Formats: sequence, structure tokens, C-alpha cells
Amino acid sequence: MVYVLSVYNKKEKYIRITMAAFNIQEALIWKEKIEYVIDQHQGSQVANGNKYISFEYKSGMDNGRTASSSDHESQFSAQEDEDDAHPNLSRRTTIGNGPPESIFDWTRELDSDLSNQSNNNQAFSRKHWRLLQCQNGLRIFEELLEVDYLPRSCSRAMKAVGVVEATCEEIFELVMSMDGTRFEWDCSFQYGSLVEEVDGHTAVLYHRLQLDWFPMFVWPRDLCYVRYWRRNDDGSYVVLFRSREHENCGPQPGYVRAHIESGGFNISPLKPRNGRPRTQVQHLMQIDLKGWGVGYAPSFQQHCLLQVLNSVAGLREWFSQTDERNAPPRIPVMVNMSSASVSSRKGQKLHDSSINSANRNSVMMDDYSDEDEEFQIAEAEQEAYQNGLENDMKKTAVEEEPADQIDLSCFSGNLRHDDHDKARDCWKVSDGSNFRVRSKHFCYDKTKIPAGKHLMDLVAVDWFKDTKRMDHVARRQGCAAQVASEKGLFSIVFNLQVPGSTHYSMVFYFVTKELVPGSLLQRFVDGDDEFRTSRLKLIPSVPKGSWIVRQSVGSTPCLLGKAVDCNYIRGPKYLEIDVDIGSSTVANGVLGLVIGVITTLVVDMAFLVQANTTDELPERLIGAVRVSHIDLKSAIVPKLEPDPS
Repeated sequence: MVYVLSVYNKKEKYIRITMAAFNIQEALIWKEKIEYVIDQHQGSQVANGNKYISFEYKSGMDNGRTASSSDHESQFSAQEDEDDAHPNLSRRTTIGNGPPESIFDWTRELDSDLSNQSNNNQAFSRKHWRLLQCQNGLRIFEELLEVDYLPRSCSRAMKAVGVVEATCEEIFELVMSMDGTRFEWDCSFQYGSLVEEVDGHTAVLYHRLQLDWFPMFVWPRDLCYVRYWRRNDDGSYVVLFRSREHENCGPQPGYVRAHIESGGFNISPLKPRNGRPRTQVQHLMQIDLKGWGVGYAPSFQQHCLLQVLNSVAGLREWFSQTDERNAPPRIPVMVNMSSASVSSRKGQKLHDSSINSANRNSVMMDDYSDEDEEFQIAEAEQEAYQNGLENDMKKTAVEEEPADQIDLSCFSGNLRHDDHDKARDCWKVSDGSNFRVRSKHFCYDKTKIPAGKHLMDLVAVDWFKDTKRMDHVARRQGCAAQVASEKGLFSIVFNLQVPGSTHYSMVFYFVTKELVPGSLLQRFVDGDDEFRTSRLKLIPSVPKGSWIVRQSVGSTPCLLGKAVDCNYIRGPKYLEIDVDIGSSTVANGVLGLVIGVITTLVVDMAFLVQANTTDELPERLIGAVRVSHIDLKSAIVPKLEPDPS
């Protein structure tokens, strides 16, 4: 998302300054600075007895387009002084086209101007509430007003009120996101996507609810609704919801389409306490969950509403436990609901080249990578992203094609291969779906996907020990790399070197028929050591083991060459990578913990080359292995040929 500022003279509206920022804080700083300059100019003009015309500030949020392009003002903006009679005209702020007529703004309940509203709107006046309960540090209110014209299955309006130690901007941007981050604070969220972008402040969204109330008997619910947002002059934010039908978002098989009568968030600043920002968050919802018998099961209604409203507590805990702030809002574009919604976007180009440039230079990258700042987006990728959305959920052609099988019977290692789950002192190939890697569109939406099929086959594992470190083990006669070379196959050998009074090496042999010319893997194999070090990535995992070991090892992807010393040996038909775990104090400490309980552990490891440009995406695993309950006594002393180097 991009926040767009447009500043211009009302009498010359086509001559304007337009700028964009990736977060709303930066946009507000620009707004304040520009207003300061305008005020200075206005003061000097009035002092000289001259009149000048008011300026208008327009803000919006959009995927690369100027969001607020209409001169139609919202009901909250100042009226234009057409005759310029006042010598000191005030600045006007417009907020897109204002909220859609179908959305009632329940946050304006205290305005005296609304006292003359229609009878229907009176039904949505939130002036009469009673405290229903307190839970999870929230006050839960229920509307007192009875409404006769709503169906029996539609609940009374309820709202949750809580205080979050974060700025309004931080909370607003988190609330606007519908990506994987939402799972960390909204327990009612299952899936969300963008159906249609109306303008910078208004969008139609599709939303699936996660309501855990007798799921075997009650069908899940989904929603299609309009969402409108604005920022008020006092720094507060308003986000409003109201259900509506949309041609590209029809009923979905297996889901009951619920109806939001009114809802949203009111995010208001409070005075800081002990130097920490504080914000009051109100979350209101009045929803008809539909379905037969719902009106006769009030416990279902209340359970589901409380689960939705409890997201305020989730926001509070999320900010209290994370340092990740100011993440740009992300909403996946809907690609699987209707082909029309996708095809209508095909070929659509972003007309503002300056925004394109900003997008290319300001992409948010993977938190776990040490080389995120090196991610590059090719010149034409914005358009390619739009055209490629239709195939986002499809596997790559390489993955779909059945590869010729390699005869594994001719390969052997001293560590036993056993595919049984309860086997001990052995290895097996780990399923690629156990690991998540960067998707095709990672640079735009930061999504990760299950890795899928490996690029190479794991054919053997050796478990060695010696009194000294064992380097270049692929030179050993009869090893899997030598056998593969004789058969015209190419191998990548990972030699994990474990230091100690007795040195250990666990060696993994990955084999393929040939490297695809120009592929990322081929460039890694034939590249220099600097390139290899900057790209070689390991994803570890401990499916079975003590809690402290699982926490110490973790599952965070790691650039091996940045964490430990790696030595690369390029043979005629193989590349060996010697990984010296003892070269890192941190890795050595974790290793000391692991070695003592290695017989109780099941460890997964995936090796891959990190993708740093869009044409390299999606990432693919070189291979993955699971080693189970390894016994130190089963290691053997290898017979290594003298190293010619």
C-alpha cells in the first residue's frame, strides 16, 4: 500500500504536488511540513493586505495510484468559501469521496449535528450501552436499544473497548492488514483478500471467519463487505464495515454468507504514560450470522461475537510482545473467486513512474535473512506481478514435470536409511512441505509457501569420526559423490563438521542428472565463494526433542556462510561444502547442548540457495534430510585419500 498526498490551489486544481509514502507516519510528517510552509506564506500575504486562495490537502491509500482524485468532499470537510469573502481562508482537508452511503458512521454518535438523523439511523446511534462483562482486560458493551426491523438471527450491537500501548498509526496499519500477521492477533481470522479497490479509502473485501463453535455441526461463515477508513484531525482513525454483494464475490461452497449490519474500529490517542504511547481501541460489530436455527441459539451468536471482539486484546498483547512495528499493510488480491476479477486487472499498468521507482527501492524483505537489503526487483516486474497473479497458486512447471528417476541402489553410506517414523540411528528424506520458502511474489506481499519437490535427490549419508577435522571427504574412493561422477551425475556434498576431542562429520550427498544452464543452482555451483557465501541458506527444525533444544536450534532460516566458516571445493562433477560449526561461538554453544542429548533428537535440515531477485523466485530446496536418534558410537573412521591440494 502507498499513502498519497496531493496538495494544490483550489482555483488551479490541475497544477498540484503529488507524493507517496510507504507508511502513514512519513506521510503525516510531510503533511505537517507543507501546512507549515502554507501558513507562513498565508501570514505574509495577509500582513501585506493581500488575499490568497485556500489550499486543499487530500490523502489516500492505494496500490500505486493517486487515491483521492475527486473534488467531492466528505461530510466532515469544511465548506468551500466560493466568494472568497473572508480575508484569511482556512485550509480544507478532503478524505477521498467520503464513506459510501450504505455505511453508517457509528463513531460520530456524540456529534450534535446528528440529532436530527432519520429514524433508521437512530437505530444505529450508539448512545445507549450497558457493560456486559469484562474479559481479557477489555470492557464488553451491549447495545440497549431494541430494533424490530432486523432479523431474529441478527445480534444486538456489541463493542469491546481496550487500551493498547502503541501509537494510533501502528495500530491502524496492523488492523488494515489481512496477511499472515493477522493470525498473530485476530483469533477469528481465517483468510482475507481484496475483491475490488474503489478508491484510496474504500475497498470491497472477502473475509473468512474462524469460529470454533461445534465445527462438526455448524458450517463456517464468510463475509463480503465494504471497508472505509479515514484519519481525523485529532489523530484518531476510523475504520467502518458494512456487508454488500459483489459480482466477483458470490457465495462459496461450504460457507454460509454472514451479514455485517454495522461494524469497525475507532482508534483514538490517549495521553502517554511513563513515556509510552497509549491508544484506546473500540471494536464494534453487529452481525447476522445467517443459517437455520441461529436465531434460536443465542449462545452461538454471543460466542462468535466475543471471539471477533477479542481481537482488541490480541492487538494489545501483540504490541506488548513484539518489536516489529510499522509493517506496511498487506492484503492478498483475490485470485480464486472469479476469473472476471482477475482478468479485469490483467494488463493494468501503474501510471506513476515515481511510485514505481519507490516501490522498487523500498521493498520489505524477509525478517530472517541476513541479505534482505540485496533483494532486487527487475524493471518490468510491477506489470509482471499483475499478470502473474492468476497463476500464483499453481506450482511451477519444473515442479509439475515428472523427472527421470535416479537409481538409488548403487549408492550407499555408513548411516542407515530407514523411512519408518520410530526408527533410530538413521536418516530419511524430509518432506519439502515441512519447510516454507519465498513465493513467486515474495517481494510484493512477503508470502512464503511450502517448498515442495527438491531439486536434487539425497542418495546417501555418512557419519564419520576422527582425531582431526575431516576436510574434502568427497575425494574418498567409493563414496556416493565418486559413484555419481562415474555415472555422469552431478553431486553437491554438505560436510557438517562437529569439533571436539573427537571430531565428527555428517556428510549428505545430493545428486542430480544435470544442472539447468542459467538456473540459480547452476550459478551457485559455478560462482565464486563470495556469491556462494551470500546465498547458501539452511532451514533447521527439531520435530522431536527437549523444549530447551527446540528453542536453542529454532526454525529460523540462516545464511550459513554468514554464521559459520564454509569452505567450497569444486570437483569435476561435484561441489563439496565443508561447514565448520566450531567457527561460531554461538553455534558451538548450541552444539554443546545438542551433542549431549543427540540420541533423543529428531532433526530436520533443508538446504537451498536464497533468491534475491524476482526472476529467481520462487525458492526451491536443493534437498532436505531428517536424522533420527543418532548414536555417536555408530560413527566410523574414514579412509581418506591424500588431498592433492
